[in-house]
Amino acid sequence: MSIQVEHPAGGYKKLFETVEELSSPLTAHVTGRIPLWLTGSLLRCGPGLFEVGSEPFYHLFDGQALLHKFDFKEGHVTYHRRFIRTDAYVRAMTEKRIVITEFGTCAFPDPCKNIFSRFFSYFRGVEVTDNALVNVYPVGEDYYACTETNFITKINPETLETIKQVDLCNYVSVNGATAHPHIESDGTVYNIGNCFGKNFSIAYNIVKIPPLQADKEDPISKSEVVVQFPCSDRFKPSYVHSFGLTPNYIVFVETPVKINLFKFLSSWSLWGANYMDCFESNETMGVWLHIADKKRRKYLNNKYRTSSFNLFHHINTYEDNEFLIVDLCCWKGFEFVYNYLYLANLRENWEEVKKNARKAPQPEVRRYVLPLNIDKADTGKNLVTLPNTTATAILCSDETIWLEPEVLFSGPRQAFEFPQINYQKYGGKPYTYAYGLGLNHFVPDRV
Repeated sequence: MSIQVEHPAGGYKKLFETVEELSSPLTAHVTGRIPLWLTGSLLRCGPGLFEVGSEPFYHLFDGQALLHKFDFKEGHVTYHRRFIRTDAYVRAMTEKRIVITEFGTCAFPDPCKNIFSRFFSYFRGVEVTDNALVNVYPVGEDYYACTETNFITKINPETLETIKQVDLCNYVSVNGATAHPHIESDGTVYNIGNCFGKNFSIAYNIVKIPPLQADKEDPISKSEVVVQFPCSDRFKPSYVHSFGLTPNYIVFVETPVKINLFKFLSSWSLWGANYMDCFESNETMGVWLHIADKKRRKYLNNKYRTSSFNLFHHINTYEDNEFLIVDLCCWKGFEFVYNYLYLANLRENWEEVKKNARKAPQPEVRRYVLPLNIDKADTGKNLVTLPNTTATAILCSDETIWLEPEVLFSGPRQAFEFPQINYQKYGGKPYTYAYGLGLNHFVPDRV
């Protein structure tokens, strides 16, 4: 049960203010009681610096990466935070200006350069950010902070010091990778990123990083592409934030939010643009769901489709007899939700925040059921025979399978997002409980 919370005092605005890092951990004030058996550390990262000198960042996902650590021991909690020393951060601090273009903020040429230096600098290629503000995950015995580009940043989980930058392009064919990889019980890491496939058309590669071996060699150096998904648009990959994984299958949801590569390579290089400028929505495509056989490393040509939605986070995916259950945090429609996450909107007074949120795609938690065996299916009939769901899958005359979801939760404007399950025990398996952050008109205020 959640309780409606309004924000007349504007306290939510502190979420979008710059903070200073700490020189040493602080002892946290505990309300209630922390279980004595709870021992360990929680690492999280997010935006913490929203301007450099007199230059502001404009989008929520532009703020420079701040690494947070909570230590739990014998009922006590300490808290520490440090900025991650990415190239984007170090160069900004050194030059006292925004040097590398971020998600919604353009970096402009050094004002000290003459006009000819500025002109030729545009033709040195796109400089991709390494601002690792989204997630932290383990690879072998190491920990990496990441964003959604090809760069990940190795950090020390004890001291929060930055160790080094790693370019995934040096090991596998991807233009970037999500910040939400799947990690199996033996330490194997799976992730997805777009790439250039046959005839220079866009595709999506599933990358596998093996667990740490006896030779102690860096697992990233042994990364490999295990399967490739096709793209519905040859030169416009969909925005991908997460994907689904079970013991036997990989699920990729291709949404109508697209990256225009021509705009990315031309507008960015010639007259300055940011990532947000390069997104566009395909109003007629809907959503395509793709699956691959994980063990056989084979793309399965079942064509699942449904109506348009935005997707950022998979809750869980699991197998049930001859079906795949795919639980998602959806946002209705084809318009990109990130259009509503500019800092100017989020820092408005509460009534304006609510007004802007009402214009945005609305959230809904959905369950899709994908039938795996359709060889003898009848056209026009519901292929879902499971007794415990209202989701449907109809085989159409064009051999596509039209999916309608079971709605598990619907706001409106009260989103269930950033989902968590008991991943170590139930990731990719049947489960009962999911936990999420409640977003009240995009402002988090409940669990």
